Amino acid sequence: MKNFYLNRQSKYILLELGIGSVVIGIIACASINYIQNKTDKAYADFARLVTKTIAAETADLNRLYPDTQKKLLSDKFENFISNNEEVSYIEYLDTKNQIIYSSKRNIPVKENETILSVSSPIISNNKIEGSVTVGMTGVGIIPISKAVNKSLWEIFFLTWAIFASILVLNIFLISKELKKIYYGVKQITSGKFGYNVELNNMSELADAFNDMSNLLSVYDEQNIEQLTLERNKLEAVLMSIINGVIVCDNYDKVVLANSAALKMLDVEEEHLLNTKIQEYIDSHGQKCFFEKIEEFKDTPLNIIEQKPVEFSIEAGKRTIKSMISPMFSKQQEYIGYIVVLIDITRETEVNKLKNTFISNVSHELRTPVTVLRTYIDTLYNNGDDFDEDTKKEFLQTIDTEAKRLHSMVNDILDFSRLEAGNIKLKKEYTNLPELLKQNINSIQILADEKNIKIKYIQHGEIPKVPLNIESIDRVIRNLLSNAIKYSLEGKDIIVSVKMSDNTQFVEFSVKDKGIGIAKEHLDKIFDRFYRVENAAHTIKGTGLGLHLVKMTVEKHHNGKITVESKENEGSIFTVFLPLNIDEAELA
Repeated sequence: MKNFYLNRQSKYILLELGIGSVVIGIIACASINYIQNKTDKAYADFARLVTKTIAAETADLNRLYPDTQKKLLSDKFENFISNNEEVSYIEYLDTKNQIIYSSKRNIPVKENETILSVSSPIISNNKIEGSVTVGMTGVGIIPISKAVNKSLWEIFFLTWAIFASILVLNIFLISKELKKIYYGVKQITSGKFGYNVELNNMSELADAFNDMSNLLSVYDEQNIEQLTLERNKLEAVLMSIINGVIVCDNYDKVVLANSAALKMLDVEEEHLLNTKIQEYIDSHGQKCFFEKIEEFKDTPLNIIEQKPVEFSIEAGKRTIKSMISPMFSKQQEYIGYIVVLIDITRETEVNKLKNTFISNVSHELRTPVTVLRTYIDTLYNNGDDFDEDTKKEFLQTIDTEAKRLHSMVNDILDFSRLEAGNIKLKKEYTNLPELLKQNINSIQILADEKNIKIKYIQHGEIPKVPLNIESIDRVIRNLLSNAIKYSLEGKDIIVSVKMSDNTQFVEFSVKDKGIGIAKEHLDKIFDRFYRVENAAHTIKGTGLGLHLVKMTVEKHHNGKITVESKENEGSIFTVFLPLNIDEAELA
């Protein structure tokens, strides 16, 4: 760009110099030609004057001295020519144009010495007696003419030289100033707003340029502050979004990724930014984004705007739902795309648990129903053939399976009822130790089947606790029945109650010495439909019991339940119930 600018400037200088030279040359030629013409005309007038003078002086010679005319003319003209360098020759002619006298006969004259010949008639008594022709040498005028011409050419050449020098100097000075302006413009173009120039011969232009540059600097600072503010706002919004957001440019490079996206993909920011999103490898070693992004690119924008590309990927232990949408500028120009990541791990697990729950419930309900139908049908059709002990055994089995069926149905109904967001359980101040003892006594019969004793321990006085008796009763029974189910044969269960270290709570715990719970399951055992399935845990159920316990204690009583467990050593479930509640919750 700079070379182009200088070449163009050089061409302008040469063009201006050429035009100036042509103009000065034309003026010089015209002036010299004009002066030469004037000089020639003046010399011609002088020659005519000389010729007329000679004609006048010799007008009467022919009339007065016809016999000695030639002699007189010869003496007169030869003497005149000898004394006058301007005259080359003189010829005297009669009326018949016959040469009466010619100085050329006596005084040889070189032809190139004559530059002008002028003739004039000889008039005597108003009668033409002949004519005189005078040849002029121009001895006096030629040097003058040459000197004038030389002087004029020197003057014009000097004028041209001065003009060219002034032009070149002026252009050089202007070019030097323009180079500063050019450099200043380049600085501003590169983003260095506020750059100032100093011009010696263009102070007003420099002031205008500097004012513009300073204003651009102020505007740029304001604009940068605004853009930075807007970008910070955008980044703050993106970073606060719970879903992952990845912004890619038109070349598939990641230009922005919020913390949620980095966490979901389990990748460091420096390992993701400025890389192509297609190169990301999931937990299975696959380029999980590659195929879908290619599909996104192959789909027309008008279609992809209405229906973004959706798919799921696996990243570590997470299941992530991904959506790809195009991104446009204010001018509706396509500038890239956004990948939105939604962690659906829990939903996926819940769906799996629901499916497992439905399968388990179907199986669990089918078993007691089948047993009931079989035993009832047998008694109905063959009851007369059985003795009383057999009938009692059948009825006992029917009663056990009916209770089991009733318990499962209650779990499902309680789950549905307690999940409702608007339910409020009415509470009353209750003697918790008595409630615990009642449940221990009623469930001891089940513990006896495994030779298990349930021991009750109370630490100090326990004040009455505001609670919903029915729901807490189910919590106690659930914890006790689970302790019995998972306890080893002959191992005791300990139920204890005391004031919590935080005197605002009463706590009771159920401790067994059973098979325990593996560490990886502890955080999930309260989830709905979750059941620990391993070689030791073969007891069937709906997977709702502990979830109902947690929901009853924490959601509907503002309490807390914790669990401590080690495999093959047992578990301790502890329930914390608050002593102070809102009066509106009391029955």
